[in-house]
Amino acid sequence: MRLEWQIGFWLGALVLFVLLLWLFSGVLLPFAAALALGYLLNPVADRLERLGLNRLGATLLIMTGFILILALILVLVMPAFWRQLLSFLQALPDYAVRLEDLASDFGARFAQDHGGSILQKLGLGKETSADLRSSTSDLVNQAAQWAGTFVKSIWSSGAALISLVSLLVLTPVVAFYMLLDWDKMIATVDSLVPLRHRATVRELAREIDAALAGFLRGQSLVCLFLGLWYGVGLSLIGLNFGLLIGITAGFLSFIPYVGSLTALVLSAVIAIVQGWPEWRLMIMALGVVVSGQFLEGNILSPKLVGGSVGLHPVWLIFALLAFGSLFGFTGLIIAVPCAAAFGVILRFAVRRYRSSKLYTELEGPGSKILIEAPGGSFKETR
Repeated sequence: MRLEWQIGFWLGALVLFVLLLWLFSGVLLPFAAALALGYLLNPVADRLERLGLNRLGATLLIMTGFILILALILVLVMPAFWRQLLSFLQALPDYAVRLEDLASDFGARFAQDHGGSILQKLGLGKETSADLRSSTSDLVNQAAQWAGTFVKSIWSSGAALISLVSLLVLTPVVAFYMLLDWDKMIATVDSLVPLRHRATVRELAREIDAALAGFLRGQSLVCLFLGLWYGVGLSLIGLNFGLLIGITAGFLSFIPYVGSLTALVLSAVIAIVQGWPEWRLMIMALGVVVSGQFLEGNILSPKLVGGSVGLHPVWLIFALLAFGSLFGFTGLIIAVPCAAAFGVILRFAVRRYRSSKLYTELEGPGSKILIEAPGGSFKETR
């Protein structure tokens, strides 16, 4: 097959894949979640098989444990999380007004002591500050009301409830069958690859698997640890909404730097408003967040995630935003696998390009060709 036909075929397959995802994005959520769950748990099933269990027994044991853990989380954690979320949305206007008062008082004292005349010359006097304060307060109150109404409407929406029920009911069932037949599915896909390309495809598949295993499995454990560390630590020091901050930051830690920044900002703001004029609560809250980041950056990520992931944070954030915008929550689940696969394929294409005559040939057919030598230098040949 000519190169042009191969490129056209794969571009057409990519367009068809994206079109199918877009058409069926409303019903793919349980299946995408089950596929991700099966991929994450497959190494555990392989380990149990090596210990003497057959595939069915290993799958039943894993899914039973998973369902028990999920049930415990729903019974013990989710009610408290939901109560804190509603309380946070209700208290958000008061927190915003209190924080604004503190900032205004600090700004007034600073202006009086250091720069009152300069602010007056710039037109930022008391009347302007009062108008800005009133406008900001109205805006914050309106935003908080909108946020509360939005969350309550999502929870009471019939479509949201149907999606949640299908996710909780169908995902374990589909994951069970995928985990049970995982090796058979991989063998079937492998048998469909053309023989002359099988070695290359297997090499690419191993690279993609290494990237996904390093990121998905390792980062999932890191997110779980950070969620527990922030939630328990902030709750123990007496910070309001500590569990809410911990679970939210732990979930967002899947995106590099977003989870830690969320925990830092929310805990600092709530600690300032809650503990003012004392700084003790804010120092303890920052201690919990900073210590969690130290453990994550120096111990957990190097050992669990490793350095061979191959997913740049900017590329990962773009993939999450793009797939989330196109396919909703289903897109968030498939964003990381697709980004990892695309990164591996792109690096493979660059390697092939750098070894092709299009890159190495100096002038034209029959002319000298550059061959890359060890150490990054080039030598000429014909």
